[in-house]
Amino acid sequence: MRFSAILLTLAALLATPAAAEPVKTAHLEVELAPESTAAVPGGTTYVAIHQKIAPGWHTYWRNPGDSGQATEAEWTVPQGWKAGGVVWPTPHRFVTGPLMNYVYSDEVYLPVPIEVPASAKPGSTIEITAAAHFLVCSDICIPEDATLKLSLPVSTAADPDPRFGAAIAKTLAAAPKPDDLDAAFVMKDGMLRLAVSGAAVKGKSLKDAYFYPFDGSAIDHAKAQEVEPGKEGITFTLAPGFAFQAGGTPLKQVLGLVAFGNEAYEVTAEPKPLPPAAAGAGPPVRLTTPAPGEAAGAAPGGTAAPAANLGILAALGLAFLGGLVLNLMPCVFPVLSMKAAALARHADHPAEGRAQGLAFLIGVVGTFVALAAALIAAQSAGQAVGWGFQLQSPAVVAVLCLVMLLAALNLSGVFEIGTSVQGAGQGLASRSGMIGAFFTGILAVVVAAPCTAPFMAGAIGWGLTQPPVVALSIFAALGLGLAAPFVLVAFVPAISRALPRPGPWMSTLRSVLAFPMYGAAAWLAWVFAIQAGVNALVFLFAAAIAAAFAAWAWGLSQSSGKPVLPRALAAIGLIVAVPLIVAGAKTAAPAAVAATATTGAASAKLPTEPWSPERVAALQAEGRPVFVDFTAAWCVTCQVNERTALAGARVAEAFAASNAVYLKADWTNRDDRIAKTLKEQGRSGVPLYLVYGKSGPPQILPQLLTEGLVVKALQTAKTAA
Repeated sequence: MRFSAILLTLAALLATPAAAEPVKTAHLEVELAPESTAAVPGGTTYVAIHQKIAPGWHTYWRNPGDSGQATEAEWTVPQGWKAGGVVWPTPHRFVTGPLMNYVYSDEVYLPVPIEVPASAKPGSTIEITAAAHFLVCSDICIPEDATLKLSLPVSTAADPDPRFGAAIAKTLAAAPKPDDLDAAFVMKDGMLRLAVSGAAVKGKSLKDAYFYPFDGSAIDHAKAQEVEPGKEGITFTLAPGFAFQAGGTPLKQVLGLVAFGNEAYEVTAEPKPLPPAAAGAGPPVRLTTPAPGEAAGAAPGGTAAPAANLGILAALGLAFLGGLVLNLMPCVFPVLSMKAAALARHADHPAEGRAQGLAFLIGVVGTFVALAAALIAAQSAGQAVGWGFQLQSPAVVAVLCLVMLLAALNLSGVFEIGTSVQGAGQGLASRSGMIGAFFTGILAVVVAAPCTAPFMAGAIGWGLTQPPVVALSIFAALGLGLAAPFVLVAFVPAISRALPRPGPWMSTLRSVLAFPMYGAAAWLAWVFAIQAGVNALVFLFAAAIAAAFAAWAWGLSQSSGKPVLPRALAAIGLIVAVPLIVAGAKTAAPAAVAATATTGAASAKLPTEPWSPERVAALQAEGRPVFVDFTAAWCVTCQVNERTALAGARVAEAFAASNAVYLKADWTNRDDRIAKTLKEQGRSGVPLYLVYGKSGPPQILPQLLTEGLVVKALQTAKTAA
């Protein structure tokens, strides 16, 4: 029997756990990593979820902070075996705009203890499975799933696993552990004072000190922390979170980590008087907060946190990329029609093309900066407004509607801008053409900018938290990105030469390109009807007729030998249009707005409810997933998403299967609560899509949705619920 036992033990020691191939998602490579070569009956072995995270991306700690979602897993083990909770390594802090998150990047091990029953049979091999769910974030957040498997031998003895044993042992050794620490907290002068005393914290350097709460509502994560040294401990001064604010339920305990770089301790603070020996030994130290996009604090498993210091240069780069991508967004297509016609018309006149390219650039950048300055001024005055605020005014929408109509009539040949049918001098034509290009740039920004593009959201969110000079630089970079393709065509001869040569086809193209402009005018009329009510359309349509009459009269003045009377008629038409716009904007009917606010094809197939923070909380309390769509009628990207990613039968089935509720936060008209929530999520504009589980912060979906992303997010939220 002894000999048989020895042979059995040797066989087990020679065996190694058989893990499946690592699972590769879009931004992760994950697998189950065993601590040891075998499981010993009656003992405990650790199996870790090993994540290799793509550069620039991160996953989340147990408390993700202001946004995000912790990694979760459902474990399947043999009967009698038991999987415990995750041993969470100390995270590092990561700032995005006004948000503070607690994250892991590069590589992390999340060990889980597996209790092995005494009845486990040596020589056998058991299967362990973990269905893992991750939220992986960079500029956008993407939920990713993986089913992980591991075959683990059972033996009377085990050695450290040759691949993962040392790394997991290091992670466990560095993991925060309960210590003989006394902790207490009080509320004083509107701040949370947390005192920790004991040998483990006595005399520690405060340079890398930080308090990480387990409960996301305990403190305001983004506010700076201060720590005061004492003879026997330290005292943190923290901005209280929702749990301590009006309407919150005060916590009976404050749980978390007191970290000193890679060294951390778990604490349980009770509401009681603070020990005097935990403070008073020196002046308070204001703890360092990372710059936006910069990681700070301990990194997982004892590895160094990546030095992802984005700063102003990275923010400018993201803003420029956001402007480039904005050219591909549905919002800007009508304005692209105007520029396409202009580029084709001037393909054989490079000097004029360069002049118009510069005029367009000045119009775009100048308008971006002007709108940003107005936005910053409004926010400084206490107004809860965000990017795209200009289209929350019915009067502005009505004016833009008429401008789009006039642009369409121009492309249809009703009247001319920038040329003269009577052969006016080239200088006058050139000057007029530059003016047209300049105003085209203005239109591009006013109409297109409210629909936030990828990269653009994070840049704007960060920029609006910075001093005005920095913020305006961010918006100028956005303008440079939006204008760059047209300026490049104007100034690079090789690209210009690749354009089709001028010819009769240009007249046909110009006429065809008028129709997107008519479509833009119709869309803006629809937005106006939502904002001001259906009855107000009478005034807008009357103003449109007056403007069209003015355009016809001006065209008549260009083709006739006696332009004075037609131009007077054109002026009268425009003068009549102005009071009609004002009258229409003043007839805004809130009841009509509410009745028509549920717009889009998705509303017809998926029942929606109005959004409110209270409704989200109530649905979470019921254990139901919640999908929140922050949208606006003037955001074309929002409408495209509703008609594509949110309109299919697959998405409707996912809503039904998960028992999810679709809440719509309609920002077509100004709403301070929506603006506040967008700011809390590091956004300044729409679209924004949030998916909530039963508790905790929401998943943040990309601005450009697909059915698959929505379905996966709902499935993840259902699991979390």
